[in-house]
Amino acid sequence: MPIVIGALIGYLIGAIPFGLIIGRLVKGVDLREHGSHRTGATNALRTLGAKAAALIFALDIAKGVAAVLIARALGGDQAEWAAAVAGFAAVVGHNWSVFIRFTGGRGVATSVGAIGAISPWTLVVISPVVWLVMWRWRYVSLGSLVGALVMPIVTIGWFLVGRANAPAIAYAVCASALVAFAHADNIARLRAGTERKIGHRDAADPNV
Repeated sequence: MPIVIGALIGYLIGAIPFGLIIGRLVKGVDLREHGSHRTGATNALRTLGAKAAALIFALDIAKGVAAVLIARALGGDQAEWAAAVAGFAAVVGHNWSVFIRFTGGRGVATSVGAIGAISPWTLVVISPVVWLVMWRWRYVSLGSLVGALVMPIVTIGWFLVGRANAPAIAYAVCASALVAFAHADNIARLRAGTERKIGHRDAADPNV
């Protein structure tokens, strides 16, 4: 039962469409009608600007953290598995939100928040890797994909030295697959050489 409750809580928290809310409050814009049509921070950066994107990124991270911590607190003897399931459910909710007709983002920020709460040491390792990839090649999507693919490998490594547990590995593997799936169109554009680099803007209005 704690695992089922964790999944429900995680999904509902993850489904809160902060990108859509901030877009409407800041510019009166529905992010789903611009750029990649996603509600995450990357589309917000191109459409709304850096300040709004930073706020959305922070709030989406907070969704992952909150889902894990609440499920862990309610999970009893199954606390770690409930936390892992809630973290994954939060990513699902972010990507396919029941509140906005099952649209959403790509799950990167929310998955970051969840892994940070589930296995902080994993986040310590993958964060500089992601930033290095984005700095070197100037693709947010490539950095996100590399981070997603490295996450389970790093978590398994920490498990082998006693710094992570089996639920953390399960979360890392499932979240990695989900984030990669959500980037299918980015992967196609990266292969075709048409993916947009950092700095590309899709302004929602002339003042952005």
